Amino acid sequence: GSLRHKRYAEPSDDSDGTRILITRYRPRGIAKSEERWTVWDKRLAPSVALLDEAFGKRRVDGKVVARDLAPIPWSAFADRYRDEMRRPESREAVSEYARRAADGETITLLCYCEDASRCHRSLAALLVRQVARGSQ
Repeated sequence: GSLRHKRYAEPSDDSDGTRILITRYRPRGIAKSEERWTVWDKRLAPSVALLDEAFGKRRVDGKVVARDLAPIPWSAFADRYRDEMRRPESREAVSEYARRAADGETITLLCYCEDASRCHRSLAALLVRQVARGSQ
C-alpha cells in the first residue's frame, strides 16, 4: 500500500486506490454521478475559521463580512492546521488512514489546491505517513 495526494480534478487512475476528498466544502458544479472521489472525509479538512484566515475573509455570525483582508502566511496556516489535527476526530482519521496504508491499501488524499507544497493535503499526508511509520 501507499499514501499519495493530488488535486481532485486530476484524472483518476488505477494506481490511486481509495480516493479521499479532504476538503471542508464539496466542489461546486459536480454532479454526484461525476464525483472523482471514493469518500469525502472532512475530519482532515481545515476548519472554516482557518480557511477564512488563509483566504483573507472574516465572518460574523456565520456570514462573511470582509473578503479583502491579508491572508495569514503559509507557515502560520501549517502550524494552525497541525494544531487542528490534534482534535480527537482528526487524530482518529489520521490513525485510520495510517493503518489502512500500513495494511497494504493505496490511499490518495484529494484537495482543490494547485500547489501541493502550499496545501493541507501535503500536511495531512505527512501526518498519516508519520503515524504509519510509528505503527510498524
